[in-house]
Amino acid sequence: MFLNRQKYALLLVLALCSACMKENIPSPGGVKSSQRVSFDVAVTREGQAIPPERQASMSPATKGSVDSDELPFGLVGIDYDHNAVVVDNQIVYSSGGNYNLFFDALVWDEFNTQNVSFSAYYPYVRDIKYEDGLEAYSIPYAVEETSAGPMVSKTVEMAVAQLNIVPLEFQHITNDIGYCVCDVTPDPNLQGLIHLRKVVAHNVASAGVFVNDIALSHGIWHRQGYYRKVVVFEGDAVVGVGSENEKFIGYHTLEDRLAHSHRYYSIPDEIEVGKQFVEVFFDVEGFTLNGFEYPPLEWQHAKYMLYGLLPDNVFVYGRQYTFHLGLDLSSIYSEITFAPSVSGWETKIFENNDKF
Repeated sequence: MFLNRQKYALLLVLALCSACMKENIPSPGGVKSSQRVSFDVAVTREGQAIPPERQASMSPATKGSVDSDELPFGLVGIDYDHNAVVVDNQIVYSSGGNYNLFFDALVWDEFNTQNVSFSAYYPYVRDIKYEDGLEAYSIPYAVEETSAGPMVSKTVEMAVAQLNIVPLEFQHITNDIGYCVCDVTPDPNLQGLIHLRKVVAHNVASAGVFVNDIALSHGIWHRQGYYRKVVVFEGDAVVGVGSENEKFIGYHTLEDRLAHSHRYYSIPDEIEVGKQFVEVFFDVEGFTLNGFEYPPLEWQHAKYMLYGLLPDNVFVYGRQYTFHLGLDLSSIYSEITFAPSVSGWETKIFENNDKF
């Protein structure tokens, strides 16, 4: 027999009120029992589990590091037998790395008799909207949330909850982007002279609405036309010669390991002609060539377009991209015409990023 909407409204109120309970709450009629529900959180990549020692910590990435303060996620519960929202964007906090939520025990027992599907997303935002007969919900992400590396979980049926533990398998819904650099100048007399000073990525898509289909455990992005520039590197680092000495670009240094590089998140975007580009600023040491002395050059500037580098000029969400900058000083006609170019631009998807 179908439960009426009034009963579900009451159940929902009880669930939300009890979600903040940390212990049993006395009432005139006695003691109301609360049920602690734990969430077994894992992060996977394209359906394959990441080993625990390399799992993302569900924390915001800032300048190549991982913040120790864990952000909460949002939880949604839908009863499809009665077309009702039974957990309405409930915020779930972490304590000591563990995510727990307290429900009224009667409400939780009621969930066990219904066809309830759970979905979670990270990080939490205050306002979401339900769509398509509760089969999907939309999450509006501003730049503050996209900088935290948004994720959504696969849909979980109530029936899989064991001993009041709900498994949540999160997957990334943005792109993780970083850069490598090396000196590809073919003339040995001109090699090893480049000092990287600054790298800036322009027109990085940074706000949008993600519509998560609960039934399909899949979603789609609707970009909101908000773009920003990201300062990837600022410093003074000698660029290694040849691909064998290529290094990842960190925020102030060049790094041997991808995990130590400065990477940023971007909403998947279509690459357009003349739109997305990377600026590189560099110095060149002075040198002697064929009896002529060339003075040092400071803050030389080059701009490299992203159009044509990816299949179909589209970023695919949940993927990690590392762009390789090959700087070339092979064409020098005078002291003011050093003309760096990107030689052999290449895009790779690294499958073993410690932070993604």
